[in-house]
Formats: sequence, C-alpha cells, structure tokens
Amino acid sequence: MAALLAGLIGLGMMGRHHARVLRQIDGVELVAVADPAGDPHHVAGALPVLPDVEALIAAGIDTAMVAVPTIYHEQVALALAAAGVHTMVEKPIAESVESGTRVARAFADAGLVSAVGHVERFNPALQELRRRIERGDLGDIYQITTSRQGPFPSRIADVGVVKDLATHDIDLTAWIAQSSYAAVSARTAHQSGREHEDMVLVTGQLANGIIVNHVVNWLSPKKDRLTIVTGAKGAYVADTATGDLTFHENGTTPMQWESVAAFRGVSEGDVTRFALTKREPLVVEQETFRDAVLGHETDVVTMAEGLRTLTVAEAVLESAATGRTIDLDR
Repeated sequence: MAALLAGLIGLGMMGRHHARVLRQIDGVELVAVADPAGDPHHVAGALPVLPDVEALIAAGIDTAMVAVPTIYHEQVALALAAAGVHTMVEKPIAESVESGTRVARAFADAGLVSAVGHVERFNPALQELRRRIERGDLGDIYQITTSRQGPFPSRIADVGVVKDLATHDIDLTAWIAQSSYAAVSARTAHQSGREHEDMVLVTGQLANGIIVNHVVNWLSPKKDRLTIVTGAKGAYVADTATGDLTFHENGTTPMQWESVAAFRGVSEGDVTRFALTKREPLVVEQETFRDAVLGHETDVVTMAEGLRTLTVAEAVLESAATGRTIDLDR
C-alpha cells in the first residue's frame, strides 16, 4: 500500500519534533512543510519551506499536522477541512470554545479523520495505568491528582498555563477515569509580568464522583510531571517525565505500633515499580493517527474530546476570574 503523503505546518519547537517523527514512522511520507516565519530549526531538509496552508494543500497531501501558534489553529484547520485533508491539530484545538466548535464541526461535516495532539495520553506510564484501572486492579477510584510544574518555556507567547499545560492534565484525567468533568474551582496567579496566567490550582469533581486536583505552573525550578490515582486498593503514581509507573499497595500486615494502629485508615504496603516498554509518546500518537486515517479502530484524541477539554479549561479561567465554582452541566 502506498504511503500517506503528509504535510506539516508550523516549524517551531513542536513542529521540529513532528517533522522528525513523521519521517521515521512506517506508512507515512513527509512531502511538504510550511511556515511563514521560515525554518528556525532547519528541519525541512531537502523540502522547500512553503509560505502558507494553501501552498501545503497544493502539494497534494493526504494528511496534515498543524503545529502553528494557537491563535492560528482555526484559520489553518478550516482550510484543511475544506480541502478534504485528514488533520491533527496540536493542543488545544483552538484559542476559544467558539473557535474550536467551528473546527470540530468542519471536520465532522466533511467526514474526515481529525484529532487533537494531547500527547500525554500516549505516555507509556499512563497507557499502562489506564489498562490496570480498566481491569479493576485499583478497585473503586477515589481521587486523581496531577502536578505539572517547571520553568517557563520561551516558546509560549499566545496562551497561559491553563490552555497550554493544564489541558494535558484535564484530558488525561477524563481519559483515565473515563468520565467528564462536572465542576471546577480554580485560582490563578500572574507573577512573570505576562498578559496570561503562569500558575493555576484546580479542584474539581468528575461526573462519576471522582475528585480531582491539578497543580500547574511555569515558575518552578524543579520539573514535575506526576499523576497520582488513589483507589480502594492503593495508589498508582505515574511519572510521565520518565515513563515510570509505581503501585503503592494498601498494607495488610497487622500494625504493632499502638499509637499508629489506632488510626482508622489504610497503612503502607508493598511498593512495586513496573518494567514497561517505553516508546516515545509522539511516535505512538502519530502512528495512532495514521491508523485512524487508514480506517483502523484507534484511541485517537478526537476533536470532540479536544473541544470538551478546552471547555473545561475555559471554565477553570472563569472560576479564577469570578471566584466561583463553575458547574459544567449547565
């Protein structure tokens, strides 16, 4: 079978990684790249750097990867939908829910395969975590907490930490729990002198009753990428920076220390770190999109899911601005 002809628009920090991955996966051939700002990371190779999405479409591509700044997502994606090109858009789907709705509707109406690049879903630790939760290894789930903290990335200019980083955690939490968000309450801070927020704390509840908490910022010198799921049988800790998954089991050994034994709750049990096959999440993401275009059943992040994630992100910002808990069932 002939390879899918792929185009890439946006050759910045994420675009350079997508170019590398598109060149290495089977069944896909990167045939065109575009960026009106040029090729700062020299990823085009022998390909000419095209000026815009229209030139990319004219190259005769089957699929497209959109890695332009968020404010241009709608403009570029709508052009690709009109041209009949299967497309993945980097997260978030667009800069606003209204914009994202137009994008998702355009691809649905055209009957095209479309996706949003929430790459964390494809992290080996989270993939294994979801498999184990699905088969009941943790019992009832009580709580999901995430920590995504680190230094400010100079690549970000048009959105704050909620839409750029917290959308990772919103998507992966809903995906792991297989439940949508019912309500969120949040507080943000602006410490770096930028227009957009650089810190956010979120507390929420999913429709299935699980409580969630997200700590996200660009102001920590220590990089954290943790997801902790606590349930009836213990807790899983997924470190997505290293791809490690650890299980902290509830204790079953009788407690001999009288003052501690009087506490009515769980105790510490065995701790197990699993040996996982660790493939690069971006490669798995692109392979999943390729398979979806070829008609296979895959767990691609649909634009409808990307739109729901953006809806939660905007509710987080609304809560921070108003000081109210935002009900997402409204």
